[in-house]
Amino acid sequence: MRMHICAVGRLRSGPERDLIDDYVTRFDRTGRALGLGPLSLIEVEDKKGGGMGAEADLLRGAIPKGATICALDERGKLMTSPDFADALARLRDTGVSDLAFVIGGADGIDPGLRGAADMKLSFGKMVWPHMLARVMLSEQLYRAASILAGAPYHRV
Repeated sequence: MRMHICAVGRLRSGPERDLIDDYVTRFDRTGRALGLGPLSLIEVEDKKGGGMGAEADLLRGAIPKGATICALDERGKLMTSPDFADALARLRDTGVSDLAFVIGGADGIDPGLRGAADMKLSFGKMVWPHMLARVMLSEQLYRAASILAGAPYHRV
């Protein structure tokens, strides 16, 4: 199952980029044998300042056709890391070929796009900067692959 992080904004060089690159590499290495990956980062940027609606249009264009959509949103479902790993395995096992995680910009995800998502995931009741949300998601994807592989990365 191919995975895509579709996010508003461009991530420049720096510690967040380094962390994401590291976790994507780890995920791809661990997930390959499990039928997970590769993981791609697709960034969109609304240069005209059209707000959430314009960002949503760009995000829709970035989401692979037919992909299952998971919106990252503070109103989404809270999950433990093992539950997240199980959810990914279920999607893979039911034949989902593409899973797109959508991360909005500073104002969040347009309600129409959020409503069209197949699932919504929350990293807690606090709102996180979209750059950190990418890091957290890439780490959790690697952690999920590690859990499914039986590797010792995740400790209870």
